[in-house]
Amino acid sequence: MKIATFNINGIKARLPRLLEWLEETRPAVACLQEIKTQDEGFPAAEFEKIGYHAIWHGQKGFNGVAILADGTAPVEVMRGLPGDPEDEQARYLEAEVFDTRIACIYLPNGNPHPGPKFDYKLAWMERLRTRMRALAAEEVPALVIGDFNVIPHDHDVWSPRAMADDALMQPGSRDAYARLLADGWTDALAAHHPAGGIWTFWDYQAGAWQRDHGFRIDHALLSPELADRMQACGVDKAYRGREKASDHAPVWVTFGRA
Repeated sequence: MKIATFNINGIKARLPRLLEWLEETRPAVACLQEIKTQDEGFPAAEFEKIGYHAIWHGQKGFNGVAILADGTAPVEVMRGLPGDPEDEQARYLEAEVFDTRIACIYLPNGNPHPGPKFDYKLAWMERLRTRMRALAAEEVPALVIGDFNVIPHDHDVWSPRAMADDALMQPGSRDAYARLLADGWTDALAAHHPAGGIWTFWDYQAGAWQRDHGFRIDHALLSPELADRMQACGVDKAYRGREKASDHAPVWVTFGRA
């Protein structure tokens, strides 16, 4: 079974590229971020034409997450991250799919810092940790996957100096991410590529893609019950180089049977 994540950076603008990727790589589950559409504008029918069923949590012009499953309908468990009743940003969607609990997340960017956006990021990460601890307590195969907007280590970026002032690399962001792993979750890409040098994002500016000036911010965190079944993981880097591509590349993990 292959489970993947893809920050699509506007589902309407990138729909042809997204459909290509789905048909060419055929993940069992695809988690999407930054769909940037209200719920009523989500193109569910286009996915159904190629055999995928979807649930989504949209927001006009910003954010938005979705979970697509091949040949079956995801069973929604939770929409929105608990812990702040005033938070209306569409960044969290949790579902049961193929006997696996999957949380699709789009973690706040946090720039500029210091400031309220960075404070919101850290508070959101603490709320995420609370939810992940609750998932862990259920002792079910679980996966928290998506755009975490955190560069965990210096070897996860082409130039630590170039990104040193960014919220993605601040000690507060990195420490909060490390605490998630310390609770027993496995960073799939890091486990398979401990030396780093694996990018999932290349900015549209300054020829970042052409110069391979990227970094790793799209992660898949596995519960112990699922980590034991991990077979392989990687990045579909070539899709970043296609016409009108997202600035992210898909990340995928494959699993054996329970």
